[in-house]
Amino acid sequence: MKKIVLVFFGIIILLFAVLLIKTYTYPFKKEVASSNVNGWKLMKNDSAVRRLSGGIKIPTVSTGSLGTFDFAPFALFKQYLQTSFPEVYQNTENFEINQYALIFRLKGSNSNLEPLLFLSHMDVVPPGDADVKNKEEHIFRPDDKVLPAASKVAEDWEYAPFSGAVANGKIYGRGAIDMKGMLFSLMESLSNLIKSQYVPQRDIYLAIGFDEEVGGKRGAEKIAAHFKKQGLKFEAVYDEGGLILEKGSVSGIDSDVAVIGCAEKGFLSMKIKVKGLGGHSSMPPMKTAIGKAAVIMQRLEEHQMKPVVTPLLNEFFINIGGSMPFTNRLAISNQWLLKPLLLSQLTKNIGTNALVRTTTALTMMKGSNATNVLSPEVEFVVNFRLLPGNTIKEVKEHIANATKGFDVEVEQVDNSRESSSVSSTNTKSYQMIESAIKEIHPKTLITPYLTVGGTDAYKYQIVSKNIYRFMPIKINSFERQSMHSTNEYISIENYLKMIHYFEFLMRNYDK
Repeated sequence: MKKIVLVFFGIIILLFAVLLIKTYTYPFKKEVASSNVNGWKLMKNDSAVRRLSGGIKIPTVSTGSLGTFDFAPFALFKQYLQTSFPEVYQNTENFEINQYALIFRLKGSNSNLEPLLFLSHMDVVPPGDADVKNKEEHIFRPDDKVLPAASKVAEDWEYAPFSGAVANGKIYGRGAIDMKGMLFSLMESLSNLIKSQYVPQRDIYLAIGFDEEVGGKRGAEKIAAHFKKQGLKFEAVYDEGGLILEKGSVSGIDSDVAVIGCAEKGFLSMKIKVKGLGGHSSMPPMKTAIGKAAVIMQRLEEHQMKPVVTPLLNEFFINIGGSMPFTNRLAISNQWLLKPLLLSQLTKNIGTNALVRTTTALTMMKGSNATNVLSPEVEFVVNFRLLPGNTIKEVKEHIANATKGFDVEVEQVDNSRESSSVSSTNTKSYQMIESAIKEIHPKTLITPYLTVGGTDAYKYQIVSKNIYRFMPIKINSFERQSMHSTNEYISIENYLKMIHYFEFLMRNYDK
C-alpha cells in the first residue's frame, strides 16, 4: 500500500513538473516596449478635421434593400469628396462602378510589383430615434478641452447624428468610426503623398463601397469582380475589422492590445417553421406550435456547435499570453491536458465564446396576431456566425438534429457565406501593420485574431490571399458599441493618428 501511495505522489509530482516546464518553455512572445523610431509627433490639423466633419453631415444611410435607398445623399457625398480632395482626383486614375462605388489608383514606379488595396465604404447605418441633447448647428471647436471617453452606453446623442459637430476633442456623428473616419483618413493619406510628390514603388488602390452595411452586393462585390476581370492580384488588402482595445479590455492584460483580423466568420440565417394545431386558446392542445418551437429553440441554445481552439486562436494566445496571469499561461501551454478546462472558461464569456465556436443567436419570432388565438404555425429565425473549420452543411445538419421529432420546414434566408480563408501573419503585409502600429501606438501588444462580424474584405479573396482587417484607433467597449448605436464619435487624436498610420503604410511598404 505504501508503495502505491508513493507511486501516486510520484506521478503527481512528475505531472506538475511537466506542466511547469511546458508553461515556462511555451513560445509566448515577450512584450517589447517600442517607440516610434522616426520621432513622429501628433500635429494639429484642423483642415482634415473639418473635411471629415463635412462628410459626416451628409446622411448616406443604407437601409434594408437597395430599392429603398435614397441615393441623393450618395451623389452629394461623391461631389463633396471631389471638392475636398481635388489633388487626389487630378493625380490618380479614378472611376465609378454602379454609379456610387469609387476606385482610385495612384500609379507606382514599378509595374512588376503587385499593388496594395485599401478598402472603405461611404454608407452608414440609420441613426435611430434617440433624443439629441444639443441641437445647436455648425459646431466646430477643435481646441476644446478633451473630455474623457464614454464610460457607459449612451442613451442620447450629444449632438445631432448628422451634425458632424466638433467639440470636446471629438468629431460626432453617424459614421465617425464606421466608417467615414477611415475613408477620409485614406483620402488624406493619398493627398499627402501627392502633395509631397511622393511616387510609391507599387500601385496603390483605394476602393470605396456604398452598400457594405446591407451586404455589399452592388459595391464591393462588383469592385472585386472588376479587379478579377482585369487580371489584378494584390500584394495585400487592408480593411476595417480589428481595433486597438484599450487597457483593461482583455481580461488579465494590463496594456493596450491591437487585434488584427486575419479571418472573419461566416454567416447563415435559417427560418424554422414549426407546425401545430390552430384554434381558440380556450381549448388548447397539450403542446402548441409555440411550445414546440420553444423546445427546438432551447435545444439550439443549450446544445450549440462544439467549441474549438483554432490555429488562429493559438496564435492569439502566443502573442499576448506572455502578458497573462500564470493560471492562464498554464492552461494555454498545456492544452494536451487542460484544453477542456480552457474551453469551458472561454465559452463563459460572450466575447471569447465567439472566438471558439460557431455562435447561435435566436433573432426573430412570429406567431399569432391575437392573444386568444392559437397559431397553426410558428416561425423563428436563428443566425449562425461560422467559425473557420465549420461549414454551412454542418450547421444545417446541426439544425436537423435539433428539430428531430417535430413537423418543421427549414428555409435559408438572407445572404449566407462560409467563413473566410485565414491570412498568414508571416508576410510582409502583416509585418508592415505591426511597424505602423508601433509608430503611432508604442507599447501596444499586437496579435492576429478572428473578426466575428462581417466586412467587405471577404469578397476580395478572389484577388488576394493576404487580407487584413484593422482600423488603427484605440477605443473602449462603450465607444465600440456606439458604432451601430447612439452617440457615435471619433476622437480627434484617433483620427489624426489614423491618417499617419495609413500614410506610413503607403510610404514605407517598399523601403
